[in-house]
Amino acid sequence: MDYFDDLETRDPEVRERTLLAELSKQIGNAKHNAPGWTEILSDVIPSDINSREALAQLPVTRKSELNARQTNVPPFGGLIATGSGELSWVFCSPGPIYEPGGRSGDFWRMGRALYAAGFRQGDIIHNTFAYHLTPAGHMMEAGAHACGCVVVPGGVGNTEQQLQAITHIRPKGYVGTPSFLKILVEKASESPLDVSSITHAAVGGEALPPSLRDYFKSCGIDVLQSYGTADLGLVAYESPAMDGMILDEGVIVEIVRPGTGEPVDEGEVGEIVVTTLNAIYPLIRFATGDLSAILSGQSPCGRTNTRIKGWMGRADQTTKVKGMFVHPQQIAEVAARHPEIRRARLVVDNINHVDVMMLHCEVSLVSDDQLKNAITHSLHAICKLKGDVTLSQPGTLANDGKVIDDIRTYE
Repeated sequence: MDYFDDLETRDPEVRERTLLAELSKQIGNAKHNAPGWTEILSDVIPSDINSREALAQLPVTRKSELNARQTNVPPFGGLIATGSGELSWVFCSPGPIYEPGGRSGDFWRMGRALYAAGFRQGDIIHNTFAYHLTPAGHMMEAGAHACGCVVVPGGVGNTEQQLQAITHIRPKGYVGTPSFLKILVEKASESPLDVSSITHAAVGGEALPPSLRDYFKSCGIDVLQSYGTADLGLVAYESPAMDGMILDEGVIVEIVRPGTGEPVDEGEVGEIVVTTLNAIYPLIRFATGDLSAILSGQSPCGRTNTRIKGWMGRADQTTKVKGMFVHPQQIAEVAARHPEIRRARLVVDNINHVDVMMLHCEVSLVSDDQLKNAITHSLHAICKLKGDVTLSQPGTLANDGKVIDDIRTYE
């Protein structure tokens, strides 16, 4: 079988109808069973949230808010929709941020990504993600079990011992970061230890540049990557076509303009915002802080879900100018005051040891001095800092998701 299940190849219109029907149920589940969501969604009628347009009107929840809520109402901030009796684990990620682990087999839905990476029934998999406090090791182990695999819980570190285990057990698959796989391969090449049994790898947690993928290929290892978080589980994954990342079947993904909850057009770079359909831990419009863009068309591999380009950087571009923080939300607020602005980007530089700001605005009429003066006034009023404004034609700014571009150097 080429696919994890039939969901991966269903008609896109059927998928969309199903996801939106599940969305309304999830909103109702979150509002009625999780006190934190009851507060966040106090004015929301669940049955009204039956379209992407309606979803886009709901507030975005950020990781910083998650941390604040968990501090006030430990351990989960009132955002889980079940009692502790339905959980198997409580994890602690840096922050600290606490995440639940449910009793269902593949709670984080990672099996889909591992299957796409070539993991099959009976394969032995060496898992080098951490098992201590953080959920990554358990997330990948649950996914491997969903594929019918046997797991060696390697965890992090202990390179020599891990190489010995690989030499003796002869696993087919590797799970972990690409950098640690490179360490294992290089260390093995310098010793009698043998990692040649590993022919497939599912990696994450770091960027996978083409040069490193090519290196692994030269070593006989096919490497595919996935994108997910400890809070959300799997969000997207590569298939053997290696043509973007395919969205998981259990999430609804939006790409929004950084600093706002406003969805951008297909192909435009923005922040990944995810709504999960996990009944135990509902996350509604959860902002990942990561940048990506929607790809048009479907994957050549036959999977029909939407694709994203993959990880393209961080969306949190907050910087400090003359001792004051400037946030993407403030630049979005400036643009919202002036409907003529199509896109805006604040460039921060340091000239003769003095911080300077220039707001670049795409508008139809670049010679409108009155508009330029009005935007300058808004920039000062909202950011409490003086800055210049320049007007340019639509399409001038790079499509890279940047709202604030800090180009200062201090050499």
